[in-house]
Amino acid sequence: MTDTRTLQRDGGRIAYDVQGAGPLVICAPGMGDIRQTFRYLVPALVAAGYRVATFDLRGHGESDTTFASFDDEAEASDIVALSEHLGGPATVVGNSMGAAAGVIAAARRPELVSALVLVGPFVREPKMNALLGALMKIATAPLWAAPVWKTYLPSLYAGRKPADQAEFAAQANAAMKRRGYATTFSKTTHTTHDPAEAVLGKVSAPTLVVMGELDPDFPKPADEAYWIAGQLNGTVLMVTESGHYPQSQRPDIVNPAVIEFLESVVRA
Repeated sequence: MTDTRTLQRDGGRIAYDVQGAGPLVICAPGMGDIRQTFRYLVPALVAAGYRVATFDLRGHGESDTTFASFDDEAEASDIVALSEHLGGPATVVGNSMGAAAGVIAAARRPELVSALVLVGPFVREPKMNALLGALMKIATAPLWAAPVWKTYLPSLYAGRKPADQAEFAAQANAAMKRRGYATTFSKTTHTTHDPAEAVLGKVSAPTLVVMGELDPDFPKPADEAYWIAGQLNGTVLMVTESGHYPQSQRPDIVNPAVIEFLESVVRA
């Protein structure tokens, strides 16, 4: 049974769900996403004997928009707080920006992060020319953020689409249309992943890097995955027919691989 709660933080509340019993897993979504992006992974983890918490980013989903910061370090602090609150340590499954936050949390509070699963991970700044960067800032201004994201999001699902993608996209888009949420999403797009790259050498947690072979956010997804794994002494799972969200596009591949990884590092 899903148990939706809120965690009070400085400046607002974070919405999160908890399901199952056993070693703790915290699922951290990426920018523009909602916690239901892990809807295929959570039941598999619960069935495998894990207690799973999924949360919404600040200014996303059901979390408050009243915070002062919405960047990687803010999300990392929320992961740490949630792990403390739920009696960690926890394995952190971080997608996209959530991967950067997981890396920061693991480096700064290693006693609260037992392992990392980094999915479609941004742990360093992507290479982008100045013109494209300027256009992105215009496109993600509060006035345009929601419609631009709605248009851009389908391209991130290159490859196989989840069966319920239309319903999930409608839920995510509706969440962003509420008063104040496009503004906080716009603020989130201005985050930098430099803090995550700066602490890669301080991470000791066992790490699995999960990357879609078709992820359009990276010019060469496999190269990025293996670079990250090399920095963290981790292993790589390349997922066929998948873009930026392999956890929902190919749960038939991702779920058993994540469970096998957790069994080897958490229950060993």
